[in-house]
Amino acid sequence: MKTIVGLLVAAALIAVGALLPAQAFAQKSESTREVPEYRLGSGDKIRVLTYGEASLTGEFQVGGSGKVSLPLIGEVEAAGLTAREFQDRVEAALKDGYLKEPRVSVEVLNYRPFYILGEVNRPGEYPYTNGLTVLNAVATAEGFTYRANKNKVFIKRADGDEEESFPLTSTTQVAPGDTIRIGERFF
Repeated sequence: MKTIVGLLVAAALIAVGALLPAQAFAQKSESTREVPEYRLGSGDKIRVLTYGEASLTGEFQVGGSGKVSLPLIGEVEAAGLTAREFQDRVEAALKDGYLKEPRVSVEVLNYRPFYILGEVNRPGEYPYTNGLTVLNAVATAEGFTYRANKNKVFIKRADGDEEESFPLTSTTQVAPGDTIRIGERFF
């Protein structure tokens, strides 16, 4: 009888133990916000390297029109493209009567800023860094005010039309150009 009770207790512990990681994963996946692949936009600073062609290499800014003015080929549309897609466009433009086999590399040097407002001590515009989370953004804005709701955050994506609500966790990601709003808690 003791053996059967012992086996039942062991089986129950194993079953509960198997459920805990699944629940932890489910909570993490809900609070982790997927940040889509970065797309260039007005204000981004990029480096374009054209191998073997120093005169076509340099640092450039995506202008207000969403275009980058490059030597030899002129303005190239960049807004809405990934760095790889922009690289392919530059290669195609250089191949069109300028170079036989251009090899181009594009990297983002400075991203668009993010914005934080609401119940933080220093709301405003701040430079984006890779891997930025909402909690990092709040720290950059010198922390929460005493009225801040520390459980929920509202984020409007740079490429979105509406503000979305997310649980405020250490894994909630921010993308360049996002606007973060920390709401007021209800007493």
